[in-house]
Amino acid sequence: MHTDTDRCVRAVQSKDARFDGWFFTAVLTTRIYCRPSCPVVPPKPENMTFLPSAAACQQAGFRACKRCRPDTSPGSPQWNQRTDLVARAMRLIGDGVVDREGVPGLAGRLGYSARQVERQLLAELGAGPLALARAQRAQTARILVETTGLPMADIAFAAGFSSIRTFNDTVREVYALSPSELRTRAPRNGATAPGAITLRLPFRAPLNPDNLFGHLAATAVPGVEEWRDGAYRRTLRLPYGHGIVTLTPAPDHIGCRLLLTDQRDLTVAISRCRRMLDLDADPVAVDEQLRADPLLAPLVDKAPGRRVPRTVDEPEFAVRAVLGQQVSTAAARTHAARLVTAHGEPVDDPEGGLTHLFPAPASLAALDPEALALPRSRRTTLTTLVRELAEGTLVLGPESDWDEARAQLMALPGFGPWTVEAIAMRALGDPDAFLPTDLGMRRAAQELGLPHTPAALTARAASWRPWRAYAVQYLWATDDHPINFLPA
Repeated sequence: MHTDTDRCVRAVQSKDARFDGWFFTAVLTTRIYCRPSCPVVPPKPENMTFLPSAAACQQAGFRACKRCRPDTSPGSPQWNQRTDLVARAMRLIGDGVVDREGVPGLAGRLGYSARQVERQLLAELGAGPLALARAQRAQTARILVETTGLPMADIAFAAGFSSIRTFNDTVREVYALSPSELRTRAPRNGATAPGAITLRLPFRAPLNPDNLFGHLAATAVPGVEEWRDGAYRRTLRLPYGHGIVTLTPAPDHIGCRLLLTDQRDLTVAISRCRRMLDLDADPVAVDEQLRADPLLAPLVDKAPGRRVPRTVDEPEFAVRAVLGQQVSTAAARTHAARLVTAHGEPVDDPEGGLTHLFPAPASLAALDPEALALPRSRRTTLTTLVRELAEGTLVLGPESDWDEARAQLMALPGFGPWTVEAIAMRALGDPDAFLPTDLGMRRAAQELGLPHTPAALTARAASWRPWRAYAVQYLWATDDHPINFLPA
């Protein structure tokens, strides 16, 4: 979008927050870059240039605006709806892969050479993987500086910098303030628990929290997830340790409170929470497309901004999808809770009732099938899945190609279209995943006057593409959807 100058100028002049994260406005006279919605008086059009990423702005020598804080805008929605090399690379960079494994590690996960990855990112985003990761490190450092009392040296290494000098130089270059000045300017939020990090997760309005948090709370696995005091809480398995997150819906943001065993996991934790809550979606574009169907339009108008509740752990969701085949939500939670108690890693939760991390595939690969209170065929399905995940034959993560992952899942015993599409929608984040065999979907479609056989409903849903996963949320909202009484 950044190449459409006229459209970008109109967005800046109208301070349209819908375009935050789609592009960034760099002001040639002040050498500052902003969100489109920056509250300051817009510069003259001839003094504006538009760039596709904060990293590209920083690499071109522009500093982040101190008013609109463009580095904290919602992420670009295009990484949600695309599955090409650049989109997959961006999801992995957001998950901290470059900081942990370097550019060769990023390229290896994508199946391309480092040179190919760098060339593609430069062509589309104006910055290579190292510059994109550097911009992310700068934002992580700012969060730690402003929300914790950690010494600056600890923050430097927790944010992923190789030295304190690099940390200081980068912060000054990006924000035109030293780390100490950033901390002095930050608002004081009162006392916080040792190790707690409190921040706001921005999103594009509108956002309807009902289905989002309602679904997460209704399907919560005891010990791993809970709804407490108006907030969704869960444990997180992270690269350097584990964490506990508390997410609280508010009118203009999601409150996020993190307890981490290792501060280096902050960037990854934020990225996974944003992904779980689908906060980088473009609800205006989604709802506009779905409103074109006269039978869907009343649902969209009644509660616009529905998101797709996703996951922080793709293999975990795949396991839970198998446990939920053809049983009630309560039964699925019970099966999952038994696995957690028997194979999960215990954690301490000083602020609630969370007790375990969900078991990793390697822990489940050795379980005795006879110990599972499941039909024999589903035991085979589950044990085959966890073995494939543990051995790395099947990879479910930010780097996954959605169509390739679908094909691999369909080749496993006991996997049918419903399970595969549920994983594609909730774990892999495909916005066009669709479940025409789902009983709740078919019942809602029939009540609305839509076709309700799988083939006819799929044909009607062609006009909803590429947002069929969001149409599923609107249809499910008309029904209690108490069971997964469906084919596998």
